[in-house]
Amino acid sequence: MSASEVRALFAVASRPDVVSLAGGMPFVQALPTEDVLEVVRSVIEDDAAQALQYCGGAGLPGVRRAVAGLMAEEGVTASPDEVIITNGGQQALDLVGKIFIDPGDAVVVEAPAYVGALSAFSAYQPRFVQIAMDDEGLVIEELEAALARSERPKFLYTVPNFSNPAGVTLSLERRHRLVELCRGAGLPIVEDNPYGMLRFEGEPLPCLRTLDPSNVIYLGTVSKVFAPGVRVGWVLAEPGVLTRLTLAKEAADLCSSSLTQLVAERYLESERWRVNLRHLIDVYGSRRDAMLAALGEHAPAGTTWTQPQGGFYVWVSLPPGIDAAALLPAAVERKVAYVPGTAFYPDGRGRDSMRLSFSYPPVEAIREGVARLGRVLTEAAKADAGNAPVVPVERAGSRPSG
Repeated sequence: MSASEVRALFAVASRPDVVSLAGGMPFVQALPTEDVLEVVRSVIEDDAAQALQYCGGAGLPGVRRAVAGLMAEEGVTASPDEVIITNGGQQALDLVGKIFIDPGDAVVVEAPAYVGALSAFSAYQPRFVQIAMDDEGLVIEELEAALARSERPKFLYTVPNFSNPAGVTLSLERRHRLVELCRGAGLPIVEDNPYGMLRFEGEPLPCLRTLDPSNVIYLGTVSKVFAPGVRVGWVLAEPGVLTRLTLAKEAADLCSSSLTQLVAERYLESERWRVNLRHLIDVYGSRRDAMLAALGEHAPAGTTWTQPQGGFYVWVSLPPGIDAAALLPAAVERKVAYVPGTAFYPDGRGRDSMRLSFSYPPVEAIREGVARLGRVLTEAAKADAGNAPVVPVERAGSRPSG
């Protein structure tokens, strides 16, 4: 196990003078305080004995019904009995790794992949098979080639909606091809969908679980539709997998907090979550727009970036010769932070890219942060050009790039 680059950045990014485009923190300040107080107060007043007690390893029946209803909003049919509650989506990843991976097993991940998943799975010593992404998500032809030259991996992990870190969404045509290919290869799919309800534009696409319920293990969380501090995530899986997950969960922590489960259940029972989610989508959408506009204004020639239709992230590919990891200290000195692309590859690739998050800073801070970053990148590009033959570069503008 090793320290995460994202974790190490939080200490720097928390400085008030630094504009952090690094951490993907939900903007919980948008939640009405009275809504949260009312929910918590009602749980304590109505059901303190249960809220303050242990519960079963799979979670309380009420919150399992509530998250089944939440999944139905995205077209995923689920019985509460098929759901296990976890301490956020991160514990779900750890439990999946624990029950599936033996040292040396192959696990298929996107390239770039969510750093939290890489960290969770790495504890069980897998061999990562990385599949490239483009503007339509995971490249199916590369997956076909990887499966043809490798023994069957234990599972494929994907974030198909507004991926972390790339911000891209798996296209409808590729969704159908992916579930068909994995079904034929006997390769289970682990679908992580924390951002699916944060769509700013475009039509919703079916979840992979909807397309192939028998071969897709679905992970969810209330962190993006409610609050990450509640620490309620879940896994939807078939009975055999669910039994093993429950045993692993009970061995890890006995059970999740009854109090926070009841808070999540009570919040999702009312219509307040829909109203608040619509407001969050408006907030995140305006911040996405501000970031894309600022990149168009300040990024140096040769820079490209993705155009997310939802979620939290923009993936930036840098001009040749610029090393995002090496440049980070200079950026922090200029009071702006980002996550270098190397954090999202298990083999250290990605030095020519970075992840920017638009979820937490307000619009004006995003504009200022991208302007600061643009100056750092422009200076680095000029310095690199001074040490190399001059080659004409056509400005890429906001052309998406996976």
